[in-house]
Amino acid sequence: MSSSFLRYWFVFGVVAGIAAALLSPARSCAQGGEPQYFAIRGATVVPVSGPRLENATVIIGRGVIKAVGKDAAIPDEAWVIDAKGLTVYPGLIDSFTDVGISPAAAAGGDSSHPQPPNARGPEDRPGATPWRNAAAEASIDDKRAETWRSAGFTTVVSAPKGGMFPGQAAVLDLDGERNGDMVVKSPVAIPVSLQPVGGFVSFPGSLMGSLAYVRQVWLDTEWSTKAQAIYEKNPRGVARPRYDRVEDALADALEDHALVLIPANNATQIRRAFELAERWHVNAVLYGGQMSYEVAPEIAAKKLPVLVDLKWPEAEKDADPDDSPSLNTLRFRDRAPSSPAALTKAGVKFAFYSGAITAPKDMLKAVKKSIDAGLAPEAAIRALTLSAAEIFGVADRLGSIETGKIANLVVTDGDLFDEKTKIKFVFVDGRKFTIREPEKPKDPPKGDLTGKWKLSYTTPEGPEESTVDISMASDGSLSGSLSSPRGNATIISGYLSVDKFSFTINIPIEGSPTDVIFNGTFDGTSIKGSISVQGLEIDFTGTKPGSYHGDLSHGGAQ
Repeated sequence: MSSSFLRYWFVFGVVAGIAAALLSPARSCAQGGEPQYFAIRGATVVPVSGPRLENATVIIGRGVIKAVGKDAAIPDEAWVIDAKGLTVYPGLIDSFTDVGISPAAAAGGDSSHPQPPNARGPEDRPGATPWRNAAAEASIDDKRAETWRSAGFTTVVSAPKGGMFPGQAAVLDLDGERNGDMVVKSPVAIPVSLQPVGGFVSFPGSLMGSLAYVRQVWLDTEWSTKAQAIYEKNPRGVARPRYDRVEDALADALEDHALVLIPANNATQIRRAFELAERWHVNAVLYGGQMSYEVAPEIAAKKLPVLVDLKWPEAEKDADPDDSPSLNTLRFRDRAPSSPAALTKAGVKFAFYSGAITAPKDMLKAVKKSIDAGLAPEAAIRALTLSAAEIFGVADRLGSIETGKIANLVVTDGDLFDEKTKIKFVFVDGRKFTIREPEKPKDPPKGDLTGKWKLSYTTPEGPEESTVDISMASDGSLSGSLSSPRGNATIISGYLSVDKFSFTINIPIEGSPTDVIFNGTFDGTSIKGSISVQGLEIDFTGTKPGSYHGDLSHGGAQ
């Protein structure tokens, strides 16, 4: 090669490197030229494991907490952050989600081992992929990780979705240079779903079938474990036990002391879960728990932890106004947020998880509802941090601000549950992230975009439809989710200014997470505009199902 050609490529490489450093995501910025040591000085520190500390300093070094206290010595090489007027909390934990898992893996499952379309019985193992592991499918490219992190969540207990044994859960930190860097502990739990797979004419097809099927899987796993142990001691002259991938994966996870997560939201389901845990002979944790206000003492007697779903029951935004809910339904909606207080009073260990919440900042709003319903703020913080770590066996490294633990921290300018409080910094494994303020509308919104909208548009592949479920704050900020033939996505940011709106989602396209921006106008009953994705502009229109043109009041109906 000529020397001029080599010089060209050298200069090009330097420029490209600088551009990459400037334009790369926040994850890379947190790893750049920053020092290995930080000192957060003069803050109010909420350790959770002990009393609140005023005017204290937290020292971070090489990803762990080195010291906490008023007189903590600051290393010469530390980057000092003046935190006067700020509050430091442990990083928050979402205790049951699929955030942090590769979108392609979450959507596609394990295509190399397809399940039979019509099961004849439990031996066909429908809806069972327990060999899938969140640790193996963890992805730093999941855009939701940044969204959760920006809301103060540094850690998730993540598991694959789909089927009755969807896969094994792992504790993941929401950052890393490589996917494997996210893994804190694996496996920690085996989620079980009792939602029937297949149609009514195929097994299991009903709740009774699901219960029978899951019980059979546990019995088979127990039998095969014992049979394999006997065979290993004396294999001569004995037919070897057959290999079953489901049983093998479950046996290995149980040997690693993985918990079994059992769905139990209302009182009937919770009491049923008591029996299932005993019948299955597993170390169980209940998830759902929204009717715990009725049975908290019974849960305490069984000594079972609970993961509480923060997506509180509520009326559908576009429900038929003539459809009157029952008294029991209204009571459930009203009392569900009081369940955490009831669990605390009964002495039950519990943690919170996002459930169907797609905007993580709404999790703190949901927790605030529990505080308003009687839960002490200290108990609420514990349920988002140390209690979650204790339930999943990682309290020796996460969940509180103590010397030697992983440096996962949230730094705020006020009380965590105050609506006006802003998150200033987040530390994940000792890496510092400055939280960017979302774009705000320049002028007050005219109307309300809240509700479900049916979007119609034409892609290069043909006509498509999507549904976007929008929640609008009083200042015009937008949050929510979108369901489309290409997958589901959370609104990362958005706003309505006068009659103009914009919101951004991130969705996997050809296996790669991609930002998709919707810009348009709102006339009270319909929306229209364009979708920008990968340099392509696509026009769309949107209406509310069942809305009447010209009825402006209906456009903002809940």
